[in-house]
Amino acid sequence: MKGFVYLVGAGPGDPGLLTLRGKEVLERAEAVIYDCLVHTDILQYAPADAYLERMGKTGHGTQLPQEEITARLVELGLEGKRVVRLKGGDPCIFGRLGEEAIALTEKGIGVEIIPGVTAASGAAAYAGMTLTHRDYAPCVTFVTGHRRKDGGVEPNIDWDALGKLGGTIAVYMGIKHLPEVTQRLIDAGRSPDTPVVVIHKATWPEQKALDGTLGDIAERVEKAGMSPPALVIVGEVTRARSHLGWFEKSPLKGKQILVTRAAAQATGFCHLLQERGAMPIELPLIELKSFGHQSSVDAALKKLFSYEWIIFSSANAVEFTFSRLKELGLDARVVGAARVCAVGPKTAAALESHGIRADVVPEKYIAESLIEALASTGEIKGASVLIPRAKEARELLPEELERLGARVEVVPIYENVRPEPHPLALEVVKKGNIDAVTLASPSAASNYAELLKENDLPAAHFPVVVIGPATKARAEKLGLPVAAMPDEYTIEGMVGSLEDYFRED
Repeated sequence: MKGFVYLVGAGPGDPGLLTLRGKEVLERAEAVIYDCLVHTDILQYAPADAYLERMGKTGHGTQLPQEEITARLVELGLEGKRVVRLKGGDPCIFGRLGEEAIALTEKGIGVEIIPGVTAASGAAAYAGMTLTHRDYAPCVTFVTGHRRKDGGVEPNIDWDALGKLGGTIAVYMGIKHLPEVTQRLIDAGRSPDTPVVVIHKATWPEQKALDGTLGDIAERVEKAGMSPPALVIVGEVTRARSHLGWFEKSPLKGKQILVTRAAAQATGFCHLLQERGAMPIELPLIELKSFGHQSSVDAALKKLFSYEWIIFSSANAVEFTFSRLKELGLDARVVGAARVCAVGPKTAAALESHGIRADVVPEKYIAESLIEALASTGEIKGASVLIPRAKEARELLPEELERLGARVEVVPIYENVRPEPHPLALEVVKKGNIDAVTLASPSAASNYAELLKENDLPAAHFPVVVIGPATKARAEKLGLPVAAMPDEYTIEGMVGSLEDYFRED
């Protein structure tokens, strides 16, 4: 049985620009052939056992013939594989889509084309401008500045007509022939003062935009040493950059931040970083798992109502507790008259999602502040207290509560285990392409230090931003260079600390 090939546009660089359909087929792929311009974070959507092969061209350096790429796609298709061909930008625009699709269909291999965000759209948006404007850019023209080297017929571009047309011109692969392109447009009637912007690695953390005019942009590009991949945008729309350059003004623009949270918890953090122009690199160092279902744990959960206080030190503790209650056929009613304490707003919000409002939420989201808040109630001495928590949690909370006279029972409801690191994300770390590491728990700090040791990397390899005092203490004990810690011990606080750190750097 013959396979099927999906020709997928991966977008210009930022992994967040992959379409939902592209992600959907990638998650079911048996083999992935990807371009050099595809961000490797996108490959994490592929199944762990999928075959991955990098094949493509970057406009400079090693060139892989298109015929060889096409032949490989045909070979995998004939083997019966479900193949995803990931191409930078949109494969329908200067993506050699026709050659690959025709070759596949001629062999009887099924094909689906999934468009993507093309480089011109991505470059314009991330450089802070539009491609059209109703006052002075009623049209936009996509043109290639590339010249074939294989003896084929060059596209017949009517530069005279293009120069007279007006509107915006987006030149793909034009940086190598920029002097020729700009001169042809000037000869065709475009003013040498026409504004131009050249955008290198659009939507990537390394994005750089260089402004100029048709008359001087080639010289500016040469002096700046700007290299492919780059896209050239010509026209009055480029003047808007001074007002709309949101990406380049982002506090963390261009910074690659290692996110070590559990995969299920990393999404919100990554979104916050992306909104500020950073490129999060996900390398989960913690995986949360239910800690068995021991009879003593289940017995404690079945009689939650009998405790005077139930203390949740994290949103994870809440979710694992209520997940197990559901498995036992119970719900929030089992809490009865017991009073509930949450260590912070996220934990309190998790409780509210299960119909329970926390009676106590400390001002600071750490165990020390929680103890102080409980002590101030004057109702801890002699009280029975249940703490559902992680297996590896600090003993400070139960020990201090017992010192205050409480009768404490600790229930290990979940545990932190270290997952296998994704090889692509690990490769980014090993190559040193990280600007800062984020650690949101002491366990993450321990696992990160262990990972560095296993890969013969020094503990001080990258600056570290931690979520709070306990994580900071663990990190410093392990010799990790703590660069910042927020005043508010939350993910949002960590993002703020990253901004402050790089602003001062």
